[in-house]
Amino acid sequence: MKQLIISSINSNLNNAISLLDAIDSKTYQDNSIGPYYSSIGSHIRHTLDFFDCIISGLDTNDIDLTARKRDEILSMNKEAAKNHIYKLQEVLVSFVDVNTDYLVHVTDNLGQGKVTVNYTLESILAHANSHAIHHYATIGYILNQLGVELKIPGFGYNPTTPVNKREGI
Repeated sequence: MKQLIISSINSNLNNAISLLDAIDSKTYQDNSIGPYYSSIGSHIRHTLDFFDCIISGLDTNDIDLTARKRDEILSMNKEAAKNHIYKLQEVLVSFVDVNTDYLVHVTDNLGQGKVTVNYTLESILAHANSHAIHHYATIGYILNQLGVELKIPGFGYNPTTPVNKREGI
C-alpha cells in the first residue's frame, strides 16, 4: 500500500512539474486574483511545506504541520520549486522500504489551538496528497481568472471525482 501511495504522490507532483514547465515566471508569481490574492507559487510552496514537515518530523516522530518553513524562494522561483519537488520525490521513494509499523505523532492547529493526533506514515502521506490536490484546484481557478489555458489531465481534481467531470486544467 505504501508504494501505491508514494507512486500516487509522485504522479501528483509530476503534474506540478508539468504546470511549472507550462507557465512563465510572471504567471507563477501573479497574486492579483481575489478573493485571496495568492499566487500559484504560494500554493506550490505551501504544498511542498506540508511534505517537508512530514519528512523533517519523521526522525523524532514529531510531525508538526504548523512548523512550516515558508521558503519564499519556492513561491517566487519556478526552477527552485521544481528542484525541490525532484528532491522530495527521491526522499519519498526511499520510504518504500522503511518500517512503518508504528504510529507517528502529527501536530496541527485546527482553529482552536494545536492538537496532536496519531497517524500512520501512509495516512499522513495520503492526507498530504489530498491537500496538494485541493491547492491544485485553487491554482486551476487562478489560471482560469488569468485567462491561461493549459491541458494537464486531472490536475486539481480528486481521483474520486466522476471521470466525465474530471477534465483537469
